[in-house]
Formats: sequence, C-alpha cells, structure tokens
Amino acid sequence: MIIDFHTHIFPDKIAERVIATLEAGIHNRFREDVRAVIGATLDDLKTSMAENNIDYSVVMPIATTVTQYESINNFAQLVNETDSIFSFGSLHPMQENWESVLYDIKTKGLKGIKLHPEYQQFYIDCPESLRILRKCEELDLTVVLHAGKDHGVDPPVHCTPERLRHALNYVSGEKIVAAHLGGWDLWNDVEKYLVGTNVMFDTAFTVDFIDKTQLVRIIHSHGSGKIVYGTDSPWEKQSHAAEVLRELPLTKDELDNIFYKNAQKLLR
Repeated sequence: MIIDFHTHIFPDKIAERVIATLEAGIHNRFREDVRAVIGATLDDLKTSMAENNIDYSVVMPIATTVTQYESINNFAQLVNETDSIFSFGSLHPMQENWESVLYDIKTKGLKGIKLHPEYQQFYIDCPESLRILRKCEELDLTVVLHAGKDHGVDPPVHCTPERLRHALNYVSGEKIVAAHLGGWDLWNDVEKYLVGTNVMFDTAFTVDFIDKTQLVRIIHSHGSGKIVYGTDSPWEKQSHAAEVLRELPLTKDELDNIFYKNAQKLLR
C-alpha cells in the first residue's frame, strides 16, 4: 500500500489558471524545467493514482489570504467525501476568526490543516502561528507545514529548521509534519535542529534534489517511524519517489512505515 500524504488539486474552473501562475513564479525565480507533470483537478488526481498504484492521496489546500478559508474548506469537505482521497483544510494565521475556523474544520471531519509560511508570509515561530499550532494539538488536528525554501517565493525563508525548532518550545510537535524532509534545500540545518525531535517529515519533491547519502542518513537518524510518503503532485509523478526509495538501503519495515503505516496513524 502507498498513501501519498502531500498532493494539491484545485476546483476545475481555476485549476489550469492556478498552475500557470505557480509555474510562472517558479520559472522567474528558480528554474524553467520545473513544471506540473499532470493537471491539478480531482479527476486528474484520480487518474494519476490509478496509473501510479497509489491507494490513497491526501490533498493539501492553502489559504493564501484571510478571506479564502471558507471556499477552500467547503471544497475540502467535498473532496473528503471521495473514495480513497482525503483533504485537509486551511486558514490564514493572521485572520481574526482563526479559532472558530479550526473548530469548523474539526466539525467538517477534516483530519488537519496545511500552512505555507512562504505563500502566507508568516514566520513559523511568530505568536499568531504558535496559537494555531497549540490549538491544533488540542483538537487533535495534524498540521502539515511547507518547510524550507520555496521555488516561487523570494527570501527570507519563513519556516527554517531553526525557527521550527524554536516553535517546539511551545508545542510537542507530535501533530506537525514538516514537508520536504523538514526543510527544502536546508537539509544540513534539518540534521542540526530537527532530527530526533517529535516532528514528522514528508518526502515531497525531495528525492531528486538531495544527496542520497544524506537522505538515507536523515531517515535512519530521525527514524522511519517519523517519515511519511509525499510527492507534491502535480509537481512530481506520484510513483517516482517510491521508485527512488526502493533503490536505497532501506528495509521493508522502513519502507512500510514511510509508504503507509505512519500516514495511517495520522489519518486515524
């Protein structure tokens, strides 16, 4: 079994436009060969799962403004009713009604939220962020964070491993998944500040950019029980990271943890 714990889709009427905008930002700042490998609608994700032997996918929406949360979470609730696909919710840390939105997300049956400190422009250890992390821990909601650099956003980085480690002075971290193996392109700092903490990592859009020796070292040092499989689809083919991981010196038990067992625990 494989659970892809980190995917993105959008409502049909805006999906193509959103992807074009994101690609333009990436190409202006990062590199022109990074493009979506599939479309970003619900049907596109279903097709991808069938073609790549993915049993379940988890969708990670992002509320980039303080007014987007309602439409995003209503769409997430509809997606969550789809067989084999779960969706998290989202909110913006700076919105005034953040607490009631979290209760609504819980009531809707969503398993957690996605926060993106780069697109939402907040530091992970700021007071507004910490109150959300604490409340999610209280409500048993998992928080998936974009961690590290982002291809489409200029510096400074808002969720560095060091800042996330500082946030762990205020929360246990057991309900936090730091995407992109704890911090995209900041993996030396991941080893320095986050390896060995309670925070979980995902593998989204990582395996082609990190030295494989360091990748294995982080998995072994942090523990395969705290790594979840993710691809960042539509930015990466859903089976690609699994193919790479199977070629690494990892045991079947370690791969099972990464591919589905840890995600099962988070999804309850």
